[in-house]
Amino acid sequence: MTPPLRLTAITRYPVKSLRGHPLHDAAVERCGIAGDRRWMVIDEAGRFVTRREVPAMALVAVTPLDGGLLLDHPVVGRCEVALPHAASPIVAARVWRDMLDLRLAAPTAGIFLSRALGRIVHLAYQHDVDSRPVDQRFGHADEHVSLADGFPLLIATAASLAALNAQLAVPIEMERFRPNLVVDGGLAWEEDSWRRLRIGAVVLRLAKPCSRCVITTQGALTGEREQGDEPLTTLRAIGRGRPGGVIFGDNVIPETTGTIRVGDPVEIIERG
Repeated sequence: MTPPLRLTAITRYPVKSLRGHPLHDAAVERCGIAGDRRWMVIDEAGRFVTRREVPAMALVAVTPLDGGLLLDHPVVGRCEVALPHAASPIVAARVWRDMLDLRLAAPTAGIFLSRALGRIVHLAYQHDVDSRPVDQRFGHADEHVSLADGFPLLIATAASLAALNAQLAVPIEMERFRPNLVVDGGLAWEEDSWRRLRIGAVVLRLAKPCSRCVITTQGALTGEREQGDEPLTTLRAIGRGRPGGVIFGDNVIPETTGTIRVGDPVEIIERG
């Protein structure tokens, strides 16, 4: 008998491409988990900076504080960052094709991150959660996203990771894929048929499979490439290649809001 589906992990990533941290429970808002990817590292031109081009971002841990963040780097040390206020400078920033206004954090945050990453960068905050709609090919006009790549949430299943690891010479951890939600139980790749699901009282719609990039080849805590192009090579070999890229996990849009908890049952309410 197939084990029932349950939510077994929740992870929040306060700053895009920096380390995340596990949660036992989380408030799901229309733009995703509260506090997820509301901050972003940008270059001098306002363009987003990620681990795709700066793997050293994996070394920076983030702890949310009342009214801000604590950044922690093994060499540079620690830096407390206050939430930008209404008088903080606004910068025009780019995330992929989207342009939006963000508030700059204090210069000390940029100095700290520039030392940690070896290039001049700044830290910025999304003060308006309605400033960035999801891709309208997969969402609705009233659906918005934080500074995540394109959608409010990313979900993955333990069964599919186990199937992938069975084909790898060296198994990898789920953290390589940076999901917000991990579901246990069920069959490998079963999520391909999911369309809508319920976790606790929250209803989620699967918008599209997630195409994966070079970040999945990096150690989650080091940023170092440990096994060449794995797991991307094996994902292609086992049929996870698509015209848009190699896929693992799914992009998700909340249809309702509420609190979810590790251990919550996961109910599939629509397949297709």
